[in-house]
Amino acid sequence: MACPKRPDVIDAHIKLGQLQKWTTGIIEAKQKDLQELRQAVEMFKASANKALEKNEKSFAELIQSMKDNQSKVTELIQGQTESAVKQAEGFIKTLEQDITNMLTLGADLQHLEMLSQTNNDVRFLERAVSLPSLTEYKKPYVFLVRPYNSFERDSMAVDELIEKLNTTSKLSLVTVSRKVKNTRILTLPPPQTREKFLQYASKLTFNTNSAHESLILRNENKEVLATWRLYLMAPKIPTKVEQTFNFLEIRAMNTHPDNQVVIETDKSTYSLRLQSNDHLDQLISHINFALSRIFNNSIYTPSIFHADGDVTDGNRKFSPSSESSVETQRACGGFSETYAALCDYNGITCKEEVQDLAVIVAAMAYNSWFTKLYCKDLRISSEVVEQILHTVSKSSSLEELTLENVGLKADFPQKMATALSENPASVIHSINLAHNTLDNQGVTSLSQALCSSDDYSNSLLHLDLSKNPGILSGEDATNLYLFLAQPNCLVHLDLSGTDCTVDSLFGALLRGCCADLSYLNLSKNSFSHRKVRETLPSFRQFFSSAFSLTHISLASMKMPPDVLRALFLGLSSNPHITDLHLDISGCELRSAGAGIIQDLFPRVSCISTLDISDNGLDADLLCVIPAFSRHPSLKHLLLGKNFNIKGRVLDEVLQKLVHLVQEEECALQSLSLADSRLRSRGTVLVNALGSNACLKKVDLSGNGLDDTGARMLSKALQINTTLRSVTWDRNNTSATGFQDVARALEHNFTLQYMPIPLSDVTQAYRSSPERTEQALTKLYPSLCELAHVLSVDGPVRQRLDSLAGELAKAADKELQVIVDSMVSLCRELCPLSCAAAECLSPPLSSISERVSIPRSSIRTALMERAAQDINRALE
Repeated sequence: MACPKRPDVIDAHIKLGQLQKWTTGIIEAKQKDLQELRQAVEMFKASANKALEKNEKSFAELIQSMKDNQSKVTELIQGQTESAVKQAEGFIKTLEQDITNMLTLGADLQHLEMLSQTNNDVRFLERAVSLPSLTEYKKPYVFLVRPYNSFERDSMAVDELIEKLNTTSKLSLVTVSRKVKNTRILTLPPPQTREKFLQYASKLTFNTNSAHESLILRNENKEVLATWRLYLMAPKIPTKVEQTFNFLEIRAMNTHPDNQVVIETDKSTYSLRLQSNDHLDQLISHINFALSRIFNNSIYTPSIFHADGDVTDGNRKFSPSSESSVETQRACGGFSETYAALCDYNGITCKEEVQDLAVIVAAMAYNSWFTKLYCKDLRISSEVVEQILHTVSKSSSLEELTLENVGLKADFPQKMATALSENPASVIHSINLAHNTLDNQGVTSLSQALCSSDDYSNSLLHLDLSKNPGILSGEDATNLYLFLAQPNCLVHLDLSGTDCTVDSLFGALLRGCCADLSYLNLSKNSFSHRKVRETLPSFRQFFSSAFSLTHISLASMKMPPDVLRALFLGLSSNPHITDLHLDISGCELRSAGAGIIQDLFPRVSCISTLDISDNGLDADLLCVIPAFSRHPSLKHLLLGKNFNIKGRVLDEVLQKLVHLVQEEECALQSLSLADSRLRSRGTVLVNALGSNACLKKVDLSGNGLDDTGARMLSKALQINTTLRSVTWDRNNTSATGFQDVARALEHNFTLQYMPIPLSDVTQAYRSSPERTEQALTKLYPSLCELAHVLSVDGPVRQRLDSLAGELAKAADKELQVIVDSMVSLCRELCPLSCAAAECLSPPLSSISERVSIPRSSIRTALMERAAQDINRALE
């Protein structure tokens, strides 16, 4: 009988079994780790060998490329040498021959002179007659021999290229070195002790003699460099940030012996002593490099570095003024980096989607990618305005500034004038400050700034100060007139609604703006009726001398008859301009103006668009309309709001219009009678559209033509083949009228555009919603898609389907090429985001395969744009 085991022995056996099991598990885990580690080592070695092979191949290709470039430069120098020497030797031979000829001639002349001193005059005259004429000799060649003609400049260009390549390679080598050092087989665990943690920091010491009195740093402090910021951290666990500042806060950075650097910021002065000269170089280089990226390597990059003693190569090559310190090509000129740095400076969280408007504008100050700053109908804060002024004072690439209806304060022009004067490198050629609350003093200051520099006279193309009442009233416009009187290159000038005295302006325009001014808008101002006769000569002379005018607006002001006469006389004698748009609507021309139009307009051959609406012409249209008959250049005529007449006179005026548009030689392409309240008498003109062969666009809105007019329009559309656009609204049209027009469009294949008559539709819905909806359903699909042309399976539909298929294939192929190039660019600029996008469904790499233009969309476009032309071609 076996003796029972003691409890302690049993416990020992249990522990032994557990220990054996635990040991076995550890051994298996270690063996597995060993196997994985060996596999990783083999893969790492294979990867290293592959990298070495690729490295050797890449550098061999680079060396070969350099050799090829060397050969090309050698061939260029040799070729240029041979060509230049050959040319020079040819001239040498020519000169030698000329000298020989001249010596021979000189000897003959000397002999003849000796003969002239004898008494044998007959012999002298015989020899003198045989003398060649001076005209037989060519004018001596004039040679410009360079006193210092060598290839030194070419060698300097090559040296500069080599220096840039060396600098770029050094910067790239730093990046490669970091990536190589970070390529490991094993990932080291995070430091578990204070001693191991401190291995990743640099020791700093505190200099009490040079530090700011409010700065307190303890011994053993550590510095951490981030992208745009430096952190001073306490060497303890958990670590703590004691001081931090953005690099933009730095005002000066001075190095001293013993690896000491003193950094002066807006708030404090920091004295840091680093472990080695390499650490000092790295600190200075990182800060200078970051600043050069923020300021896009512009002339405004702050020069903050100063050194006592020798400066190492590291400091030189990362200087902000170095052309090679920033890559030449960055997305949007490095805008995202500047924006991120300014967000960090202002304590704003930087997100991928830029949001803060003030920071966006501030980032543009040193960005050379963006050339336009455009803001319209958006109230901006004073902070944003300050950044806009800062950008104007610093940017060397901002070309166009548009701040229309943004709530600018009265003194903005004055501040802008100061900003422009502070920026000698400004390239602004377009200024738009329309529809704000500016004052006359600010505009005076802005005008003075424009006058003070010839650069703006030679560069400013677009100036818009419209809708700022009172800014050019009285003597306040003198400085602007002085600028306009200087020879300038203004193309677009808009001073509408500024209360300027129009007739006083043309003296300045005549002296400075005749050559290039194309767009001139002076509407909603006034004429000085007392002095108008004194300024008429310059007014007329400007319009007879301008070379480039295409648009003139003198609308909404009371125009004296003498001014209108001078306008037409000036234009009639101007041989330079054609296709002119003239807007003199709302000028209260009345009977006196009608007489001038009747007498002088037929002589003006340069006007293609004439707007004389709302001038109270009324019955005087009887004499005005014949003036437009057979006019060679008039294509667009606006006559609305001139029909405040009734009865037989209105009928006669409308008959004149009908006769005008039905003339065989009529050149009119568009006619507007908007808001003329013709009522039922206007149906005679609507009916005449059926046989019209010239008008392509007509505006009959605001005439109260009722359903009778709609019925006449439907009849006209059934037979008309020239109209492309009809505007019809505010005519008291009911559902019945819309149905008539819809039925007409079933037989009209040429009308392309007819805006929805919202006013009439709203009124028709109230009385008959169902019929109105049915009519509109027929009206606009028919108009927009021309589906009735292609509703049958005929030759047009078949040809369109075939053509749509071919276009779809070509468009898809081209679109895929574009998408592939966009994806490649995204991978180059945003590698991390693209890597994340590959994990999506579908992945980024397959997106080009999924991009295509629907065949139905192409077919619809063909239907809308070319259905009628294709149908005619097939017929």
